This record gives sequence, structure tokens and C-alpha cells, in this order.
Amino acid sequence: MAANPAEDTIDDTSAPLIEHLAELRTRLIWSVLAFVVAMMICFAFGSQILDFLLKPIESTMRSLGNPNPVMQYTAPQEYFFTLVQISMVGGLMLSFPVIGYQLWRFVAPGLYRSEKNAFLPFLIASPALFLAGAAFAQYVVVPMAMAFFLGFADVPSMVAAMFTTQGAVPEPAVTHDGIDIVFNGKVNETLDITLKMIVAFGLCFQLPVLLTLMGKAGLITADALRGGRKWAIVGILTLAALVTPPDVISQVTLFSVVYGLYEISIFLVARVEKKRIAELKAEGLWDEDDETDA
Repeated sequence: MAANPAEDTIDDTSAPLIEHLAELRTRLIWSVLAFVVAMMICFAFGSQILDFLLKPIESTMRSLGNPNPVMQYTAPQEYFFTLVQISMVGGLMLSFPVIGYQLWRFVAPGLYRSEKNAFLPFLIASPALFLAGAAFAQYVVVPMAMAFFLGFADVPSMVAAMFTTQGAVPEPAVTHDGIDIVFNGKVNETLDITLKMIVAFGLCFQLPVLLTLMGKAGLITADALRGGRKWAIVGILTLAALVTPPDVISQVTLFSVVYGLYEISIFLVARVEKKRIAELKAEGLWDEDDETDA
């Protein structure tokens, strides 16, 4: 149903530039305060969050024969800045609803009522899809990546060295030729892999939001997306090769998920187009030649 022009109004009250700047400053202050508070909360629970993020590599090391996984840091400040890194990423995610609300309050007065009703669902769907992508990375992709990479390391041979550092009596060493190559994991490097995966998949899951917004703005059509499937397949395969370990399972998993999101985007864009055309026809603004060209 087309929006009623009488109801689809915009706040046309003029405000001096200084008032807009003051409004922007207020919104920025609230956003920064929300981020700082959320960052402090995440820092207070930093060790618990770190344990959660390192759970995939812990499970992988246990499955490879190490009953008591140990990771290390090699600089006095390394563990502290690792917690700061976790706090910054977690604080941004935790404070995003407040930041998004402040952004909405700043831009909403310049939008028509129909534009507000159209934009608000995307503002809600975006963080939900990001969390879904982050969860998929944490519980599916990162464990596969750790299993692939650690499959090349001699994880069980670390057990004897670990017992020695804990004061237990090790078994007599067996002399053999060659050099033992073992995995001595660093906390910050392992965390870096995990956070990159979480952010990458969180952004990939924004694909339906991005394409649907472009479709609503008339920048892309469902037919164009259908015709670009072969290019989408090439692009998604390239993305899978870049952000996942070089094993077939994780690459196929990422390709399947992202391509599924692409197909969902086509469906959503088609619905948006249908609704937009119906509204234009109801207002007498739709040209039948445009429908033929589409």
C-alpha cells in the first residue's frame, strides 16, 4: 500500500548549523561513553572472554593428544594488551545498540516517515546477522582452521616438556636423530586468527542487508543479481580461499553459507522491488516502459 502523502511528512523545521553540530557532538559523546563503559565491562571479564575465544584451539589440542593444553606469552605487556584488544572488540559489539540508536536519533529528523519505517528493520537486522556470522566463525570455522593447522604440528610431544615445567618426573628421554618440531602457542597470535575470522564472517553475513538496501534504493535489481550468479560464485570462491585455511572442507563450508546468503538476498530484493512497483503504480508514477525494460 502506498504511503499517504499527508502522513509521509518530514521535519522541515530549519535549524542553524551550530545546532546540528551541537546535536552531533551530543550523539558522539553518548556513543563514546557507551563504548568506554562496554570496554571496561569486557576488560573486567577479559580472562573469561579469552578462555571462550581460545576454546576451539583447546579442544583441538586435547583431541590431538595433549590432555592439558598450555599457551604462552613472551613479553611482560603481551597479556595485558591482549585483554585490551579483546575489550575493544567486545566493547564495540556490546555498545553497538547504543551507537546505532544515537546514529538513528541524529539522522531520523531528516527522513520521511516511510523512509524511517523502511530503514529501521535494517538497523535491527544488521547486528543480529553480525552475531550470527560471529557465532558461525567461533563454533564452525575456527575449530576447522585449528584442526587443519595443528594437524601439521607435533602436539603430543609437548606433554613431556609440560610435565617437566610443572615439577612432575618425566620419562627418560629417548635419543633419536633429527629435530623435534613442536607447537608452543602464543596467546596473542592465536587470538588474532580467531578475531579476524569472527569479524570477517560477521561482515560476510551483512550481505543480505547490503544488497536489500541497494535494491530498495533502486541501485540493483533481482534480475541483475540472478544474471550475476556466475560472477558471484567466482567472487565467493576467491573470498573463501583468502579468509579460510587451505583445506577443502572449510572453503566449501564458507562458500555454501555465503552463496546461500546471496540467494536469500535475491529473494529479498525481488520482494522489495515488487512492493516499490506496487506503490508507484498506486500513485500513478510507474511507467509501463520501465516494467518492460526490467
